[in-house]
Amino acid sequence: MNLFRLFTPKPTLSEQETAHGLKMMTREGIASMGFGGIAGGGFLAAFALALGANNLQIGILAAIPFIMQSLQIPTILLVERLKRRKLIALPCWFLAQLLWFPMALIPFFIETPSAGAISMLLGLMAVRSIFGAVVSCSWSSWVRDLVPQQILGRYYSRRLALATVVAAVLGLTAAFFIDYWRGQVPSENVVFGYTYAILFGAFFLGLASVVFMSRMPEPLMQTPLGPQPSLRETIMAPLRNNNFRRMMMFLLSWGFASNLAVPFFAVYMLQRLGLSLLTVIALSVVSQLFTIMFLRVWGPITDRYGSKVVLSLCASLYLLVILGWTFTTMPERHFFTIPLLVILHIFAGIAAAGVTLTVGTIGMKLSPQGQATSFLAGSSLAINLGAGIGPLVGGVLADFFNARNLALDFTWADPTRTIELGVINLIGFDFLFIIAFIVGLVTLSVLASVREEGEVTREVALGELASQTRTFSQAVSSVPGLGFVTMFPFTYLRRIPGVDVATGVTAYELANIGKTATVTAVRGRRLTKKLAKALESGLKGIWKTREEVKEHGIEITRQVARGAMHVVNEKPLAVEELVGPVTSSVVKVSSRAGVNPLNAILGASQGIIQGAAETGIDLGEATLQTILVAREVAAQIGLSEDVAVAKAAEGALQAAEAIGPEAVAEVAESLPDEILTLGDKGDKQ
Repeated sequence: MNLFRLFTPKPTLSEQETAHGLKMMTREGIASMGFGGIAGGGFLAAFALALGANNLQIGILAAIPFIMQSLQIPTILLVERLKRRKLIALPCWFLAQLLWFPMALIPFFIETPSAGAISMLLGLMAVRSIFGAVVSCSWSSWVRDLVPQQILGRYYSRRLALATVVAAVLGLTAAFFIDYWRGQVPSENVVFGYTYAILFGAFFLGLASVVFMSRMPEPLMQTPLGPQPSLRETIMAPLRNNNFRRMMMFLLSWGFASNLAVPFFAVYMLQRLGLSLLTVIALSVVSQLFTIMFLRVWGPITDRYGSKVVLSLCASLYLLVILGWTFTTMPERHFFTIPLLVILHIFAGIAAAGVTLTVGTIGMKLSPQGQATSFLAGSSLAINLGAGIGPLVGGVLADFFNARNLALDFTWADPTRTIELGVINLIGFDFLFIIAFIVGLVTLSVLASVREEGEVTREVALGELASQTRTFSQAVSSVPGLGFVTMFPFTYLRRIPGVDVATGVTAYELANIGKTATVTAVRGRRLTKKLAKALESGLKGIWKTREEVKEHGIEITRQVARGAMHVVNEKPLAVEELVGPVTSSVVKVSSRAGVNPLNAILGASQGIIQGAAETGIDLGEATLQTILVAREVAAQIGLSEDVAVAKAAEGALQAAEAIGPEAVAEVAESLPDEILTLGDKGDKQ
């Protein structure tokens, strides 16, 4: 293969090249995550324990890959200067995968268990994580340009599902091998079983992921117009964006809260509960199976309603799972320990599917076009920094609380007997789980302040979730032991502790108000008057203040008009019967509510064209009708005809530009030349 061609970005990608790239990216994910099933999570923790690790060292091992992500900062400059993301990522990924070989061979060269063995593992993991940080920065920007934005949720959910299946199967196989090996060799040789498993995975899967990555095409990076920003300006860009900065704050705090406890689940089960590695990995497979099932649920919901609301729901559920671990001992293992672990792993899988999917996509959605490298590196750095600090603090807390106990007993005594009933009995990791839960609740308030275009309320997403899970529940009910899932009231999520995720009115709600009001109005005569009344009724009380209405006036009118146009899917109406009343009603109602009349016309015309395109209405005719209505309502809202018409034409053209060149031509053709020249007047007004 020609190396020059291998590392040369392509200015454009055909549909076939994009499809091939997505296929290779899926295979790369299967190979790398499949290897992760062998050399990650509970398996890596068990290997570290066999080498002699304590709780703090387990925390350090879990923290190293995340802490090293800070090296993405200088990598940003490298990516922005070279603009060869594949050239940066591929060699570093190859070296990162090679380092698994010396890590696996530690027991052959150093006595185990020993401080030297675990120190060598931590040192090699640190070096590998340096390469991983460089890969992460360039990879995020690369795939952001490769994966079409309109299929982000569906593609990543499918890729993650396939990779999770492979990881589950290989992880279970590796655990079975270790338990078999343990029964065949002396105790001092058990550690070599981990060596053979990791070597197998590194050779057949780790290196295979490098090959698949090499076959992925790299789109040419877009160069922003004007002078190139300095490294400082590039790094500071995500922090100057208020909305993106809030998202980074959430990712930082969420990474910290979740990783206070999660890295210690395997240690807790192996040491405190005394479970075998096969049982531990089998439980993780249960979790992964439900992750796979719910990726098919969360993916379409994310595409339709946004990443934020799904992230909020799943993060809240994940926190409840963490809290649930405190009840697996009372204070020791009890009859319900295993059933409770199964339930916790099921809901952990459901929550992890949404969290993993949306943490990856929300940063991509909020990153400005052409600045993806620095923005995605910022989001990655935030969550990795939190995820790195979390295990370190968790390890310290685990050792601190290991020698402490909090007990609350209920005692009944009479002359013949004394009955003691333990209500609360916390020791060691139990404190860690409760602390992680409390800190996690605080982080959800940060997420509530993030704004995502098209976000919806929790109730809308839960309604979709309920409908999505009906089919899923029917399938699961036939699986022995899982029939209780069909009886689980998913609407309980409405009462999850924490704050409301989607404050204010969302694009979905506004569009739905417009459509509902129009459906109601067309049932009788005098459509314009009825529609105006229905819109006013639907919007009343939604926005909390008049200032909020003024600030979001264009978006309000755009989404309401857009939603109203969708009524043609239910009612047979001519263009002139629909566009005129919708434009007139939306402009009048929004103006009375405090929206600037010019903004009302601009937003309404944008929504009319956007809705027309989505429902197959002729754009030229929709534009013409919008212009005619703008003339009629101008005097009623205190504007000159010329200014109102110019603003309507401007909105129609803006909406058409977002749709594509053909739409622009169609809209422009329907506008007389004298109307196009009125734009300057509208701007001056």
